[in-house]
Amino acid sequence: MAPEHHQFAQPQQDVDGDGDEYISDSGSDFNEQWIDWFLGIKGNEYFCDVDVDYILDKFNLTGLNTEVEKMSKVIDMITDGLDEEYEIGDKERDHLEANANKLYGLIHQRYIITTKGLNKMHLKYKNADFGYCYRVYCELQHLLPIGLSDHVGVSTVKLYCPKCEDIYNPKSSRHAQIDGAYFGTTFPGMFLQTFAAEVMPVHPVERYIPKIFGFNIHQYAKLARWQELQRNKQIKRLTESGINVANVMNGYNINPDGSPLKPPVVSSGSRSRMRSSRSDK
Repeated sequence: MAPEHHQFAQPQQDVDGDGDEYISDSGSDFNEQWIDWFLGIKGNEYFCDVDVDYILDKFNLTGLNTEVEKMSKVIDMITDGLDEEYEIGDKERDHLEANANKLYGLIHQRYIITTKGLNKMHLKYKNADFGYCYRVYCELQHLLPIGLSDHVGVSTVKLYCPKCEDIYNPKSSRHAQIDGAYFGTTFPGMFLQTFAAEVMPVHPVERYIPKIFGFNIHQYAKLARWQELQRNKQIKRLTESGINVANVMNGYNINPDGSPLKPPVVSSGSRSRMRSSRSDK
């Protein structure tokens, strides 16, 4: 009997260097559901299992036919509905497998904002399957996966911290290769709104203050750094507007022909009015 279609994936190399290596059991007679096989691959720990009924509902797949080829065959592969007598070559098999991974990810993006999907991701969140925030003052706050775009190929998955409200790259290189579209931009907001009473953290008020030999940096030093930052922003703004700000003669801009621009001429009447206004003060 031909082996199950989900056993056709290539072995996944150990990209983290921890000595473990995933090897597909394509030579065994062990029958495993495709979704279980997919979730068991190292690096796919962020995914939850999508109900087969949800996948088979055509309404939930609206618009996805433009994202994958041979969609009906791909759905059959994901739901273990391929005919056992259906024979395919290695090239077509790999192509179907790649499209199955992509389609499952896109369906996953939609599923995790449903009631069932949110509950499954909530369990993974409580188990810290997505990791902890690296920031010290967040005190190991559990993270949530997020995509910077809902479209495939734009960005890889990031991790959102509800406490400091910042995003981070996954620590594992396996997770860092997952497309962010498989989680989407909506999930964290929907998750926090649904479980607000339970998971919404208290935002920390502590902030690290740099010191030198135990002493706080002088306020004037902070002011000088702020002034320098504002100056650099202004220089950048002028440069982007085509205004020359480097080595300007007499403090004025230079004409395209190299001649300096003359300062504006102030009439004697204007000078007298300016002097009188100063004397009045």
